[in-house]
Amino acid sequence: MNTWMDTREKVFAYIREHHMLQAGDRVVAGVSGGADSVCLLFLLLEWQKEVPTDIAVVHVDHGIRAEAGEDARYVEQLCEERGIPFFLTRAEVRNRARMEKISEEEAGRRTRYEAFEKAAKEWGATKIAVAHNSNDRSETQLFHLFRGSGIRGLASILPVRDRIIRPLLCLERWEIEKFLQQRGIVYCKDATNEEDDYTRNRIRHHILPYAEQNIVKGCVAHMNQTAELLAETEDYLELQTKEAAGRCIRATDGDGESAETGDSRNAVICIAVESFLSLHPVIRKRLLYEEVKQLSPGQKDITYQHIQELLTLFTREGNRQICLPFGIRGRRQYEEVLLTVERTDRELLEKTEVAEKYQPTLQLSPGQTGTVECEVGTVEYCVCDLAAAHEKNQEVPTNQYTKWFDYDKIKKCPVIRTRKPGDYLTIADGRGRMIHKSLKSYLVDQKIPQAERDRLPILAEGEHVLWVVGYRISEYYKVTENTKRILKVQLIRKEFA
Repeated sequence: MNTWMDTREKVFAYIREHHMLQAGDRVVAGVSGGADSVCLLFLLLEWQKEVPTDIAVVHVDHGIRAEAGEDARYVEQLCEERGIPFFLTRAEVRNRARMEKISEEEAGRRTRYEAFEKAAKEWGATKIAVAHNSNDRSETQLFHLFRGSGIRGLASILPVRDRIIRPLLCLERWEIEKFLQQRGIVYCKDATNEEDDYTRNRIRHHILPYAEQNIVKGCVAHMNQTAELLAETEDYLELQTKEAAGRCIRATDGDGESAETGDSRNAVICIAVESFLSLHPVIRKRLLYEEVKQLSPGQKDITYQHIQELLTLFTREGNRQICLPFGIRGRRQYEEVLLTVERTDRELLEKTEVAEKYQPTLQLSPGQTGTVECEVGTVEYCVCDLAAAHEKNQEVPTNQYTKWFDYDKIKKCPVIRTRKPGDYLTIADGRGRMIHKSLKSYLVDQKIPQAERDRLPILAEGEHVLWVVGYRISEYYKVTENTKRILKVQLIRKEFA
């Protein structure tokens, strides 16, 4: 016969197996007043007799049921009789569900965990204990299976996640009710648990009982064994995925710098195609999902189909783009696939406004010498006679960051800026003629990454580009035997720590 002592020892063994509690821990327990959470509280009190542990209780009134106030008073009384700190949170879950456009079930879950975290912070708790049991785990496993899930979803509810612990996950619902009955402990009954309004309730009331009676007896226990195995498999695959990420992924902050901290949605995740394709297909899918998840505020909206679409960027020729929810973009760029978050229209407008306000201008006149600052460094320039320059034994420079231009061909003061639509260079076509080539085409031909193209400084007269700084100058402005005066421009790059 299964006695309450057997249940007690079963839970204690489960706590030890998963290293849930140690001496000196301060535990906040979520207690609704129902059978599961009341059982959790009394088993924690039993644990406290053997292992020094501080216990506090959090109760959340969801503002849905008329009798919720009675549940709160019952839980508060349990705490008063035993000298347990009690935290009460009252919320309007239905209003939250409408405001956030989510189900009442999800709104309630978010509200509860926020209340647990708040109480844990105020009380200095090291652990948060919640009362999920084996049946909850099986229901969640089926729910994830029906919706479509990977191994992580089929592992269902985990015994430990960060500082959240679930000591009753080893018990079935009937074991919990029997424990309370044998101890003579009363509990509250939530009428909404008997309704079929929630998907999980329909699984609870119809699918699992049918499976237990007509397919295989003990199905909940069997499903929990499978969940444990899948959780172990998930842990192993997670390690393999992290190792693979270290070999083929680099993240930048959008400015080319390594991104280790800050807003992940500003990051650019670069995945090396060759290294990625050397991975096992299972690891490829997991790696992509984990990286996309870093950019996404709502990972539930990232589906298997999205990952399948991203995979095509690695195997099909050509530079293409895949659009995902939340403005996430996957783009093939030569031998890398880039994952980015597209900025909102407002952000792009603000960026354009700032760029237009900050365009250092070279104020040109014969004999003029000047200096202007740009984002990448200091630009020094001067206007002088070509003959005078030759007299000083100066030749047309080939230095990457120092250039000469035919001053007399420049009609307006050139500015230093980043590219914009319509920009072009003049180039030689190889047959003695000069033609216009769009700046975009030139940058693509040079295989300059798109993120770098948007930051690359150019010296331009209107839409005519004199110099793509660090690269080439326009043929039209080149110094020839007919040049009389020159504009000398030198970029002194910033030194970055």
